[in-house]
Amino acid sequence: MTRGVGYWLRQLWVQVLIGMVAGVVVGVAWPGAAAQMQPFSDGFVALMKMIVAPVLFCTVVLGVGKVDSIGRVGRVGAKSLVYFVVLTALCMGVGLIVANVFQPGAGMHIAASSLSTKDLPDGVASTHLSVADFLLSIIPTTMFSAFTDGEILPVMLVSVLFGIGIKAVGEPAEGLLRGVENLSKVVFKVVGWVMRTAPLGAFGGLALTVGKYGIGTLHQLLVLIAIFSATCLVFILVVFGGLLRYTGLSLFKLCRYLKEELMIILATCSSEAVLPRMVDKMTNLGASRPVVGLTLPAGYSFNLDGTAIYLTMSSLFLAQALDIHMSLGAQLAMLGIMMITSKGAAGVPGGAFVVLASSIGIIGHVPMAALALIVGIDRFLNEGRILTTVLGNAVATIFIAKWEGEFDLERAKAVLDGKDVPPVRETEEWHERPVTGLPGTSTAPAAAG
Repeated sequence: MTRGVGYWLRQLWVQVLIGMVAGVVVGVAWPGAAAQMQPFSDGFVALMKMIVAPVLFCTVVLGVGKVDSIGRVGRVGAKSLVYFVVLTALCMGVGLIVANVFQPGAGMHIAASSLSTKDLPDGVASTHLSVADFLLSIIPTTMFSAFTDGEILPVMLVSVLFGIGIKAVGEPAEGLLRGVENLSKVVFKVVGWVMRTAPLGAFGGLALTVGKYGIGTLHQLLVLIAIFSATCLVFILVVFGGLLRYTGLSLFKLCRYLKEELMIILATCSSEAVLPRMVDKMTNLGASRPVVGLTLPAGYSFNLDGTAIYLTMSSLFLAQALDIHMSLGAQLAMLGIMMITSKGAAGVPGGAFVVLASSIGIIGHVPMAALALIVGIDRFLNEGRILTTVLGNAVATIFIAKWEGEFDLERAKAVLDGKDVPPVRETEEWHERPVTGLPGTSTAPAAAG
């Protein structure tokens, strides 16, 4: 079936691409007029800032409030969290190293004073707090002021406490938890609407950048895309490939097994769109239902590998573009903060850009308006980070299942080889049968049918 022009024009990525091209044309042909396009990028950044707090509140409250499932498989939950923390730190460390080695933003020489800072909280870019002052600043004056003061960490503190409170109250608070879940649907719908303004943001951002700093700035943006994509590819091949070799499986066969899911996320720009399919496929692959049921949903909040690489690399790119030097200590502190803020990007189209905005607001190393420099290419960066994240969660599920002794290796090999394998029985319980697919064990009942 041939798709008409109307279909393609309705696709957000096409609209963003058109906005980028238009921005470059205006910047080159009418550099004087391009400076007047700044409100488009400023407006988009302001909309992103507006939605950060509700996104984090819903994500954190639901994550904490629904953690009761770990009661059944507490050991699996603990192992999963350890794995997620280690992989997230590794990804962010890789992003820092690559950005420091290749310095994709060096040479842009953009003056911070030329960027609009009118939407920033007072003093956010110049305040230097002691450790004690920083920790005390996390505590809001009231629970509600956390959402009106323009700071993100107080929102996260309130959200964690709120989620723990819901969990502690138990059944009487289930209705409230469902209410937050319904609220999250509304919030994410608003995020989708906000992301529809991305073409205007891309137009304004590139028009302003090219018009003020010249066509040469596009070189650095293309370099950032190339370096980020190459970093994700190498990370997938080396780290994920290595973890799968440890389990006895092939990365390329896993990618072939998940080809439909990978195509879906490229089309929808949301990893959440394939979560139900991923649960079914990981169970069919040979991981036990309890491990899949815990690891995959938790991974959507705590194991955002592609986003982790993106956050540190993009943040350092902006600092380099503005000729702002960040010491090793400052970069490590940034990594620690982003380890926390990255938990708000789960499953939301453009969520990583939201988290980058919130992280910049917390760290204060560059003006928030600097985001206009990369808004036009964020859609292309999203391709690499979302593929890395989804593959990372698939690998995490396999690794945790093997670590827990609840992975059927023989079944997995048969499935990845394209052989006909009977479906997993609904009544099957892993604690009632021997662990299989591991050295010295017998064939699984699931594999034998």
